[in-house]
Amino acid sequence: MGRIVVTEFISLDGVVEAPGGEDFRYPNWSFEVDRGSEGERYKETEALGADALLLGRRTYEGFASAWPQYTGELADKYNGMPKYVVSQTLTDAAWTNTTVLRGELPDEVRRLRDSVDGEISVPGSIRLVQALLAQDLVDEIHLMASPVLLGHGRRLWADTPDKTAWQLSEATVYGDGVLLTVHRRVR
Repeated sequence: MGRIVVTEFISLDGVVEAPGGEDFRYPNWSFEVDRGSEGERYKETEALGADALLLGRRTYEGFASAWPQYTGELADKYNGMPKYVVSQTLTDAAWTNTTVLRGELPDEVRRLRDSVDGEISVPGSIRLVQALLAQDLVDEIHLMASPVLLGHGRRLWADTPDKTAWQLSEATVYGDGVLLTVHRRVR
């Protein structure tokens, strides 16, 4: 059975919008923070350890337009691994090994969990992550926190239907940032 693992770059005030994107008031804000070589290595190891990607449409489109042009171990991993995109509007999923999930989110994700052994990584994809959290479908969260207050932008946590319990399993300083890893407590 697979595990849903969310990974986000996040500011101190909870903003996760466009950490490496251009179409935002503060473009590439997460790259202004030096994670050091250990932080870069962690992010690469995290990505290489995933067995599948689960993406929202916008994140999928950004990844699909970027990764096929790259080479190397990480590019090979992303380009070759199974990818699942949640969308009611996507018509052309041309990136290799992509499946579009169009059904009800909880049902689709539970089926995906049952069919994938290992880690199903959800990078970015704010709306999708919020929906997964609201449906109690996230097993683990990796937050790469940057010591910056943006004061503007979409935040990770929206209102959720109820309280959920998490356990801190890792807190590591990487350069000027901090990695926080939390696991969903047993249901």
